[in-house]
Amino acid sequence: MILTSKTNPVIKTVKSLSDKKFRYNLGLYLVEGLKNVEECISAGCDIQKIICTEKWQDRFENAVLVSDALFKTVSTETAPQGVMAVVRIPETELKPPRGDCLLLDCLQDPGNLGAVIRTANAAGYEEIYLINCTDPFSPKAVRASMGGIFRVTLYSAYRKQILDALKGVPIICADMDGKDVFQFTPPKRFCLCIGNEGSGISEEVSALADYTVKIPMRATCESLNAAVSAGIAMYALKNHK
Repeated sequence: MILTSKTNPVIKTVKSLSDKKFRYNLGLYLVEGLKNVEECISAGCDIQKIICTEKWQDRFENAVLVSDALFKTVSTETAPQGVMAVVRIPETELKPPRGDCLLLDCLQDPGNLGAVIRTANAAGYEEIYLINCTDPFSPKAVRASMGGIFRVTLYSAYRKQILDALKGVPIICADMDGKDVFQFTPPKRFCLCIGNEGSGISEEVSALADYTVKIPMRATCESLNAAVSAGIAMYALKNHK
């Protein structure tokens, strides 16, 4: 059977997951696009449903089939591919990091957050701590992470709880007043902190910084995008250990 009605309960649930309130009330988020859905399956995520058009029915067993027109009404993509998954948001108990980790302090752009998660996965930062950040499970952030969100552990909590979990781990803050990151040798284990796109790292986190590093730039450039800065710093610190 192919669903065509917007009032179908499955469709209404999927549509609601574009809203953060419903994502967390239901404990679910959306993953869209063929590559992302297949990455989600490969990573062993807790997939509740796969919704697809007839084009993909042979690829995904037990998927909920919907018409092309109906899929477009629930998709968050500008050019939907016709496949999405409803996935359980992981329940993670806040713990100290096992290795090098990231602390994201008030990142507000979902595209930036997703890109940082994507790069963190690539560079080997498996644990990411979030203080007052935008929702990493929003469709835009999930899309920008390009599967990275399935391969890292995200911890989101109040600032004090996060900082308590990081006690004993040297914090390296990325800031324009720091040492050249390419000349800096990090400690054996560390937490790299990236701040808000506009205001940078909060005073509370800055006060706890053990080290501060910067990315050298030409005088004609005032700043770099937060995700770009994070990516450069992540790799520079890993390569100088």
